[in-house]
Amino acid sequence: MEFIFQPWAWYIAGPMIALVLFLLNYFGHGFGVSSNLETFCTLAGAGKVSNYFKKDWKKQTWSLLFVSGIIIGGYLSSTFLMSTEVVIINPEVVSELADLGFADAGQTYVPTEIFATENIFSLKGFIVLVGAGMMIGFGARYAGGCTSGHAITGLSSLQLPSLLAVVGFFAGGLIMTWFFIPLIF
Repeated sequence: MEFIFQPWAWYIAGPMIALVLFLLNYFGHGFGVSSNLETFCTLAGAGKVSNYFKKDWKKQTWSLLFVSGIIIGGYLSSTFLMSTEVVIINPEVVSELADLGFADAGQTYVPTEIFATENIFSLKGFIVLVGAGMMIGFGARYAGGCTSGHAITGLSSLQLPSLLAVVGFFAGGLIMTWFFIPLIF
């Protein structure tokens, strides 16, 4: 069975995000995926390897529900709420991505040149994914949180460190897009 839904309008989605942030703040929790993934690492026994993960994960059980909800919501939306796999993007962008070697740009949500199973297990694909994962992990740890935590929670509460982190995230994304991706592909 296929459902066809349009994205929610900003005037519905924005207040819903604000309501979630208000409720999280009211109950003494922050919004951010990296801090919640720390709970998963603690639960998995990472405290045996690093003192950083020697925490009482039972105090953060709400975060297990939070991350589980993200995973389940992603599955439900990709399975039942997407009308098509085609991504509508500017034809000039499609052309530029094709010049970089992304032949199916605009046809899928993630580039098969990176995320196809055969590419993940190639040397280049493995290096790209592991390198990117390490940079994201290091960046989130160094910045004291991830993009969602800083950009949504930090900026909405007018925190200067979050503003600096978000500027850094965007600058890093621009540098990666304009300089490193053309070198890699």
